Amino acid sequence: MKQSTSLSDDQKKAIDKLEKLRVGALFMDPGTGKTLTALNIISTSETDWVLFIVPFQTKQNLQDELDKWGFDMPYRIVGVETLSSSDRVYLELLEEFDKYNKPFIVVDESLKIKNASAKRTQRVFELGKKSYYRLVLNGTPISKNVMDLWAQMEFLSSKILNMSYDEYQNTFIDYIYHAETHHFEISNQVNIDYLYSLVRPYVFDAKLNLDIDSVHERWDYEIENKNNYFEAKEELLSRDSAEQEDLFLAFTAKMQHSYAIDQGKVEAIDDIIECEHHQPAIIFCKFVNAKEFFQDRYPSCKVLTYGKGTFGLNLQQYKLMIFADKTWDYAQLEQATRRIYRMGQTKDTKFYYLTGDVGLERLMDNCINNKVWVLNEFKKSSKKEKWLKDNL
Repeated sequence: MKQSTSLSDDQKKAIDKLEKLRVGALFMDPGTGKTLTALNIISTSETDWVLFIVPFQTKQNLQDELDKWGFDMPYRIVGVETLSSSDRVYLELLEEFDKYNKPFIVVDESLKIKNASAKRTQRVFELGKKSYYRLVLNGTPISKNVMDLWAQMEFLSSKILNMSYDEYQNTFIDYIYHAETHHFEISNQVNIDYLYSLVRPYVFDAKLNLDIDSVHERWDYEIENKNNYFEAKEELLSRDSAEQEDLFLAFTAKMQHSYAIDQGKVEAIDDIIECEHHQPAIIFCKFVNAKEFFQDRYPSCKVLTYGKGTFGLNLQQYKLMIFADKTWDYAQLEQATRRIYRMGQTKDTKFYYLTGDVGLERLMDNCINNKVWVLNEFKKSSKKEKWLKDNL
């Protein structure tokens, strides 16, 4: 592998810490160069083969990085989704591990294995048992609460936490039981200092600091046609309490979709692009019809959707980003911003967050700002219909 002379101080510190270990976590902000850091850690190990497990849509991005840095060790790249969908690939990997003395597994975007009961996670666990070295990479290792962390640490080594899933849950989470709905709700995260003391020896955590400005602005606009929005809201209100909980996300998605390409939103984007002197922008949206519409209307812009568009892309050639649709997920939003605000960016960046004049938009902003999961807030309300009326 080519030696890099341009490692940042954080990258050097991460390598210095984790190269001494057989397991570790690079919880480095998107854009801080965690892939190059991982490759340097691998190169200092005694491994004779590497398995990279990544989100399927980032396989080519990783291949490009390996080629760029001249990574010359035997390796294989597998999409994490493939592990759950293909028995053939999974069995091939189990056999392949037996050919090597000290195999190394790298799980990139390790939040993808946060669900301990998921098939993909269970298979990653089994592959991990056959590896000599294990490394997880993620910019945002916790999306909702500390329960996201258990599977990632368990993959590295069960000795780190030394707790079953239930024991971990009982140690770090307080619950409230709602007798009327028979639901448990997370009320608080506790003993966090103790949790940190357990994982700290195996984790390197870096924040992104660039010598450029990053400007974030909210851009309010009026939704011209709210008829479908209010129809979906009234339909949700007409359901009983239990149905409302089950259908909340589906109906709020329907409400948000109703103004995905509303004329008021389109005019707002037009105004932003005019204000920014027609420089090429990245536009993030949630819905397929919106993506097609915006790509046709703004051919000089790059239109992406959350999920696929938030992972693995290096787009430092852009300086402007417009969030046409909001997301409930803080981790998704953070990943999205780091497509342009990342190492290698030399110019100031600017982010616009479109906000329509309906309650759903304000609710989504509040959830992101406070990093709370909306369903938990909804379930806390004893008068759910009033909660929906006040917030939507």
